[in-house]
Amino acid sequence: MSRPGLTAHFLLVLLTCLALGAPVSVSRAAGIRRPHKELKQQIEELEQQWRTATLTADVGAMDRLLSDDYVGISWNGQVNTKAMQIDRIRNRTFSLTKLDLYDLKVKLVGDVAIVTGRAEVEGVNDSTQMKGTFRYTRVYQRIAPAPWKITNFEATRVPDPASSPHHAHNASS
Repeated sequence: MSRPGLTAHFLLVLLTCLALGAPVSVSRAAGIRRPHKELKQQIEELEQQWRTATLTADVGAMDRLLSDDYVGISWNGQVNTKAMQIDRIRNRTFSLTKLDLYDLKVKLVGDVAIVTGRAEVEGVNDSTQMKGTFRYTRVYQRIAPAPWKITNFEATRVPDPASSPHHAHNASS
């Protein structure tokens, strides 16, 4: 297709997307336009891959999902690199028996995806039993032609409402 033909085709696709209210994203390296919905679905699928790899201690999958410069901050403030996280999974010092993800929200900013969500978790973290609800943020980055990789993670425990001072005060009122 000639250059004018490509330009006309591009404008037709852009105008159609805008008329339908469909957000679009541009992959700079490939020059391919993809609806945000498709990219968000890719990230949601990666979240499920991460969940499965964590529950099954799949070191190979975790190695593929984490970027080489990965930094994770656990609920107790522990900072882990990719090598540290993989070792924790391999040695079962971090082992989950339950990991239910919900309230997922994916925000796309160029070739970065920011995921926020809640997780119901049960398992062991460095010989300490853990169980509870956590809010988390996970950041994915794509540097074409490579696939999306997890670059950052942080989790925060959601306090148990029954044990919070505010709940106790309201219960006695």
